[in-house]
Amino acid sequence: MNQLPLVTIICICYNHETFVTESLNSVVNQSYKNIQIIIVDDASNDNSVKEIKNWIQNRSDVIFIENEKNLGNTISFNKALKHAKGSFIIDLATDDVLLYETINKQINAFNKEDNVALVFGNAELIDEKGHFLSYYFEVDKNIKTIDSNIHKTDYISILKGGKCMCSVSGMIKAEELKKLGGFDENLIYEDLDIWLRIARNYDIKYVDEPLIRKRIVPFSQSSFFFQNTEYARKINASTYIILNKAFKMNRTVNEGFAINKQKDTLPLVGLINDTLEKENFLVNLLATELGVKAEDI
Repeated sequence: MNQLPLVTIICICYNHETFVTESLNSVVNQSYKNIQIIIVDDASNDNSVKEIKNWIQNRSDVIFIENEKNLGNTISFNKALKHAKGSFIIDLATDDVLLYETINKQINAFNKEDNVALVFGNAELIDEKGHFLSYYFEVDKNIKTIDSNIHKTDYISILKGGKCMCSVSGMIKAEELKKLGGFDENLIYEDLDIWLRIARNYDIKYVDEPLIRKRIVPFSQSSFFFQNTEYARKINASTYIILNKAFKMNRTVNEGFAINKQKDTLPLVGLINDTLEKENFLVNLLATELGVKAEDI
């Protein structure tokens, strides 16, 4: 019988003392057993490290990386990626919870198509106490996604923006991820960038089932997107970098126009100054790409 491929789960923790044990238990309790676990604590200032060390007792196969200072998700992930031996990679925040069959369903999806480099699914959204709130993608009575466009997640769809990604439920082929150099460490958030870079040359497959419980907590990164704060400006600076990288990857005029749709879905508050208008910003980028005047678009 063929050996099941090794899957590496990179578990990133920052101040998740209340949730980290449940999250890690959801990894070891998977129906799929050929896994490698790498945990990174990004200099938590609560009792996360204590909880992790208690959990890894008698688990000599688990790699634990303890950052001396807060490095952020992209750098922390890449530190772990250097130790990853799996053929597939999961990036798991340790306040989220994998469902029992998650990895098995993801691997089965990869086995059906050769050019797929990323598999993702729906997510159950839960609150701090684990109570169900809703699904990330709206579903029918059979818990199947209502919007059929989710099954067409490709480069231009991601470029247009909108709700076509659920990065927390993703699994990526390690070979392709490493070819891309992992996450871009210049960015505060990584999902839009890595999805675009993968979709440029590979297929992305949607599994029409919930694969993870995503915890919604106050002060999550997404809560800062539309605020006019220093951290929000760093997030928006990452958006600027990502969009510029996308322009360089674009191959058609339609892809150039697609990026202009981001003005309705991406925050760009305070990127250069507090009065920056996101529509003008994107139109000017588009004009540069197409070699025309902004007023002609």
